Amino acid sequence: MESNVKPNGTATLTLKGQTYELPVFSGSTGPDVIDIRKLYAQSGAFTYDPGFTSTASCESQITYIDGDAGVLLHRGYPIDQLAEKSSFLEVAHLLLYGNLPNDAEFKQFKHDITYHTMLHAQFDRFFEGFRRDAHPMAVMVGTVGALAAFYHDSLDIEDPLQRKITQHRLIAKLPTIAARAFKYWQGQPFVSPRNNLDYSSNFLRMCFAVPAEDYEVNPVMAAAMDKIFILHADHEQNASTSTVRLAGSSGANPFACIAAGIASLWGPAHGGANEAALQMLQEIGTVDKIPEFIRQVKDKESGVRLMGFGHRVYKNYDPRAKVMQKACNEVLDIVGINDPLLAVAKELETIALNDEYFVSRKLYPNIDFYSGITLRAMGFPVEMFTVLFALARTTGWIAQWTEMNEDDAQKIGRPRQIYTGATARDYVPMDKR
Repeated sequence: MESNVKPNGTATLTLKGQTYELPVFSGSTGPDVIDIRKLYAQSGAFTYDPGFTSTASCESQITYIDGDAGVLLHRGYPIDQLAEKSSFLEVAHLLLYGNLPNDAEFKQFKHDITYHTMLHAQFDRFFEGFRRDAHPMAVMVGTVGALAAFYHDSLDIEDPLQRKITQHRLIAKLPTIAARAFKYWQGQPFVSPRNNLDYSSNFLRMCFAVPAEDYEVNPVMAAAMDKIFILHADHEQNASTSTVRLAGSSGANPFACIAAGIASLWGPAHGGANEAALQMLQEIGTVDKIPEFIRQVKDKESGVRLMGFGHRVYKNYDPRAKVMQKACNEVLDIVGINDPLLAVAKELETIALNDEYFVSRKLYPNIDFYSGITLRAMGFPVEMFTVLFALARTTGWIAQWTEMNEDDAQKIGRPRQIYTGATARDYVPMDKR
């Protein structure tokens, strides 16, 4: 990867009477960065940044976020334009290769993905090793990692062709694996992929079709599914993406790296946010209980939290939420709002968008709020929400993993620490302790 980092002067650090000049770099957009790579060698000091929230761990050309302005760009393209005008496979091509494909490129890419959707015949037996009631995310972690045991011909990370084959395999096979995790959990037979369907329609069919009857994919549902995949495809250096890069920095095979990313995403503070939002709606229960819930949210002593509103990164409106809101309403128009939880969600949204308490604090509904409602309306149980998140984010993970492997500046990850434990002491025999 050709670096886009540009020198932009120096920063002066004074430590214990010594002065150090640290290079400052600028990217194509966003904040400047202070290069501290030689700080330890020069001064003997580390920097301290729990969570690495003020540290650039890599150079990337894939995704840019400005949380204060509510901006999310993939290779320069605004997320709302991509979600409204593009398709998930087109966005996948963009993330992987840096450009929106022309007609010939897209046909070839679609062909390459489509004809990798099937799994090795023995792979289906792998699912039988899990308990029937295993959480679908537990199945995802195990099965995606196991792909390395089936596809030995694409594990050489130094070979560009093998890396490309792995990209295609992961993007193609994740919907098949995710659908099988769902079917296994439901106790239903697996449904094989169909090459005549588009990416999202094929996934919905594998999830909801049964051998006893024909299944026609609703185009509105498929379009909503495609938007959900686009909106979750990549989100810069978040916890799971950083996990993929950290695992990959050791030279681990790509299937293991993506499995590590799925494990990180499973955490309730990361991929489980839409699940938490729906659980909040379940706790509210009915529309008539919303006023009391709102009163408790405003009472700091109550301990009641509003889930699915506001965002750690976006200090303004989540740009993905606007697109997801529209898709959510389209799905709800089809299925109706017979589900009491969907009625609670719509009323809560109305209040949050108009109540001064929420507006002044910029507690707008985020993508997790709308995606949770939409997925429930589409027929997915809450246990599948993070699985769908992982399916979509695999595209971003594999793009980030590829970029890392092509970056000459990349080194094995090795964060430092401030040690506050016991200093050196001598061993004392047990009978004298």
